[in-house]
Amino acid sequence: MSEHPDLHQKTEIRTDGAPAPAWMFSQGVRKGPILQVSGQGPQDPATGEYLHRGDVKAQTRRTLENVKAIVEAGGATVEDVVMFRVYLAKRADFPLMNEVYAEFIAENIKPGGVKPCRTTVFVELPQEPMLVEIDAQAVIG
Repeated sequence: MSEHPDLHQKTEIRTDGAPAPAWMFSQGVRKGPILQVSGQGPQDPATGEYLHRGDVKAQTRRTLENVKAIVEAGGATVEDVVMFRVYLAKRADFPLMNEVYAEFIAENIKPGGVKPCRTTVFVELPQEPMLVEIDAQAVIG
């Protein structure tokens, strides 16, 4: 019995559709059918500049688009995502983030499709202008 060769191969995912990692980690990693996207923030993919200071709705949209770009670069779609983890700097921003998140899911999951799981955690984020950070895990195939 032969094993599928991709099951043990670990591949770094890179895309210009999301900002380059600021430190020593990959935008994403795929091993076999599992794709993990590193935490993304509200940065411009081309310049790395933090966008939409003080606007959690706009920051959430930009961050989700960055995550989506890496998911797609890894050979997946948002429908393949099994888990999003959302990190917010302020509990008061939850309803606004949730509104944008719901719109994004409605745009990217077919009607009647299975929505990904999600966890939301309130934390101090690594950069002062960040109100939100999001990571994701997808299973392909």
